[in-house]
Order: sequence, then C-alpha cells, then structure tokens
Amino acid sequence: MLIKRTLAALALAAIGIPAMIMGGLFYFVLITLLLGIATWEYGKIFHTAGYNASTPLLVGGAVLLVTLRGYSPDLAPAALTLLILAAMTWHLLDYEKGRDLAATDFAITVAGIVYLGWIGAYLIDIRNLPDGLWWLALVLPAAWFADTAAYFVGSRYGKHQLSLRLSPKKTWEGYWGGVILATIGTAGLAILWHSLGGPAVTWWQGAALGAVLSILTTLGDLGESMFKRQAGVKDSSNIIPGHGGVLDRIDSWLWTGALGYFLIVWFLL
Repeated sequence: MLIKRTLAALALAAIGIPAMIMGGLFYFVLITLLLGIATWEYGKIFHTAGYNASTPLLVGGAVLLVTLRGYSPDLAPAALTLLILAAMTWHLLDYEKGRDLAATDFAITVAGIVYLGWIGAYLIDIRNLPDGLWWLALVLPAAWFADTAAYFVGSRYGKHQLSLRLSPKKTWEGYWGGVILATIGTAGLAILWHSLGGPAVTWWQGAALGAVLSILTTLGDLGESMFKRQAGVKDSSNIIPGHGGVLDRIDSWLWTGALGYFLIVWFLL
C-alpha cells in the first residue's frame, strides 16, 4: 500500500508542480478538473446513502463558480445566487414527482456547490494574487507536511485516538507531529522562498502560518470522513491507486486554500 501511495503521489506531483509553476490556463484546468471530479464523488457518496443530490447542478455549478472566480470574479456572487435558486427549483420538481426527501437533497446539492465550488476556488484565488506562485508554494506544503507527519508519526507512535467515530486511525500523536513539522517546515520555506526572490515573509510569520493551517486543516479531512461514515463507504472513489478518490486527496486542501488566502491577504500582503 505504501508503495502504491508513494508512486501515485509522485505521479500527481509530476503533473501538479509544473501546473503550479506555469499558472494560467494550465493550472486553472487542473484545479477545475480536480474540483469537478471531487464534486462528482461527493454526489456519489450521498447517492450511496440514499439521497438524490443533483449531479448536473453539483458538477456544473462547481465548475462554473471556479471558472468565474478565476476569470470574471464580479459575476461569481450572482452565479452562486442563481445556482441556489436553480437547485431549489430542481428539487421542488423532484418532490412533486414523489421524492419525499427532496428538501434534504436540496441541502446536499447546495452544500456541495458551495463547499467544493466556492471554497475550492480559493486555490485559484491564491495563485492569482501578486507573487501567487510563491504564496501557493508556501501554504500547500503546510498541508502536505501535516498529512505526511501525521501518517508516519501516528503509525509509529500513535496511541490516543483523535476522533473515535470519524477517523479512528488518526491519533493525537500523529496530529501534533503534523503540526510540529508543518510549523518548522513552513518557517523554513518562508526563509528559502524569500532568499530566492519570493515575498518578504519572516521565519516566524511562516511558522505562524504553518501552525494555523496545520491545526485547522485536519477538520477538512474529518469533514470528508463524516460524509463517508454516514454513507458507509471507505473512499470517495478508486481513481487514484492507494489513495482512493480525488476528494480523499484534496479534502484538507479546501481548508488550506480558503484559510491560506485570507491569512495572506489580511496579514502578509
């Protein structure tokens, strides 16, 4: 399993890192594709649980929001409003056809559009900031550091469960190992990127950024676990060997992108 996970991670890095560096259309297409697949997986999870979220509105809505946030951000709020109204109309008609759980279906559809489309689009927003590549190369590794350390520290030293119901294999030892590595690693990256021409971020600002992100982004992982636990599924899909689905891989990125964007804009720009 570890070999599969490693090879898949290397393959993803071989695509993702050039996309981050190039930015523009290449990066936009990659992020939009990942979010579109993740949204489809989200709908599939809830279909397994017996709910009928609208797949066309989920996937189409998420892709539309990401596209507008990337290229016409002034239109994005209007699009989100219309998507919510369209979802209500869709599920009203579904109820009229005899679907008694249409109100819950509506809530799941809207939640997926907002969570994966609107929140996911912050991964585009960070890249579009001045010095966007440097900022992206600072915040995303914080999540990677935290995930990697949590896995290895938890596997070796984990004894106390972090979340008994949501993710019983996660431990407090792994969690704090991830926080420590992300804090130190992001501090080091802040120094390195600045020395190579990146933004003027001090080591302690990098450390604070890494600490905040690693402390909070685990909630994204646990949130997806909540979806899967309710549906009784192990992975969002089996698209990525050894990793499961796209949503399984980007669950913490969603929080990293949104939180990282606001931390950068409010405190570092």
